[in-house]
Amino acid sequence: MSGRLAIIGLGPGNEAQVTPEASRAVAQATLFYGYKPYVDRLDLRPDQTRIASDNREELARAKEALEKAVEGHSVAVVSGGDPGVFAMAAAVCEAIESGPEAWKALDIEIVPGITAMLAVAARIGAPLGHDFCAISLSDNLKPWDLIELRLLAAAGAGFVVALYNPISKSRPWQLGRAFEALAAILPGTVPVIFGRAAGRPDERIEVCLLADAKPEMADMATCIIVGSTETRIIRRSDRPALVYTPRAATRPK
Repeated sequence: MSGRLAIIGLGPGNEAQVTPEASRAVAQATLFYGYKPYVDRLDLRPDQTRIASDNREELARAKEALEKAVEGHSVAVVSGGDPGVFAMAAAVCEAIESGPEAWKALDIEIVPGITAMLAVAARIGAPLGHDFCAISLSDNLKPWDLIELRLLAAAGAGFVVALYNPISKSRPWQLGRAFEALAAILPGTVPVIFGRAAGRPDERIEVCLLADAKPEMADMATCIIVGSTETRIIRRSDRPALVYTPRAATRPK
């Protein structure tokens, strides 16, 4: 019996933002592995089973899912957002690279989803309208000095920067340090967007200037977009402001 493994992006949490392709992949699987808040989103049939785990168990989760797929099961590993953006697709690939040959022979499908920075950007305008990058502030798998180096390089090159995993109880200081690093390169008038739970009932979208950005304005459910010197705010009387980065750019000074 030949098994298969689908790695599925469930989007930012709004049911309407789950793609038809992701819904089809969910319907075809019988075993579902993922971080508990993500597998809890699934409305499963009686013949489908969820196996939840902690968010720091990605590699162990990937290996268990691959083992079940080799046994002949139709397995899904689910991620919030897109599985290829700081999520499970990379963990599964890492496990396959160092794992047994049987894992390399599996039918693997990676199903994309709407990632957090896209959901946040859509709620506020077009801050990603020109060149941008995404940086995770988690130092679980890379040292903080490398994160800081990348922040400085991105800001100096004129990229809009989307910040993932900005703050947690175990990492309360990184976001403040990130703002300090960015402020060393960028003027305080650069727009900063705090997008919490974009598209969900508890959504909160806030826009401020870099000079006014504070770590306490974010939690782990927040994706932060820091504009470039080109990013603009359009004020609109009784309607929410639009934030966008023009398609054309000048060389950073």
